[in-house]
Amino acid sequence: MNGPHDLGGMHGLGPINPESETEEPLFHADWEKRALAVTLALGALGQWSIDASRHSRERQHPVDYLRNSYYENWLAGIEKLLVEKGIVTEEELATGVAAGPAPEALRERTLTVERVPAVLAAGSSAEKETDAAAQYRPGDRVTVRNFHPVSHTRAPRYVRGHTGVVQVHYGAHIYPDRSAEGEMVGVHLYNVRFDGEELWGEDAPSREPVYIDLWESYLEEA
Repeated sequence: MNGPHDLGGMHGLGPINPESETEEPLFHADWEKRALAVTLALGALGQWSIDASRHSRERQHPVDYLRNSYYENWLAGIEKLLVEKGIVTEEELATGVAAGPAPEALRERTLTVERVPAVLAAGSSAEKETDAAAQYRPGDRVTVRNFHPVSHTRAPRYVRGHTGVVQVHYGAHIYPDRSAEGEMVGVHLYNVRFDGEELWGEDAPSREPVYIDLWESYLEEA
């Protein structure tokens, strides 16, 4: 969807002034640690994918999304999913008091302190087999489809309609657009190189190339 999370190429938001990686703390406040922990613990319940989690944040009102800090957006998305999945009610969120015990199926998936190191170390693969043959290979020129879904997508707005060159074929991976809707299918994934001038025009402040990972469903032959 074309929401406030997709700001590439937009003007008026001021200069980017990132903190040095050697000086930036992992967390800027203790509550951010808890927000991360809550997100991971709830993800372990298996009720939604990482793509559904991302889409829940994107579905905020743009004013709220831009006003919130990074972890505030995480919490807003988690609250939305908890209500939509029927795990908690709006009243329970407002009062902080559970109306009753959690369903047995959810209690069985509780991420306990003892399990955290093993679960985080194991992770999960995004690779997903498909019977479809890859349509492109390194060196092929491709154009990103000019599409504007109201659902989740990982195709940045600023690259749609532009042409680049395939650099790498990663094989098939989970397609995030469908994953956000609860369906796990494999689609071929590529790294595509775009010239800066192709994306931003001759007035671009830099002609350096941009490399973007894009699923095959986003692409068409140039």
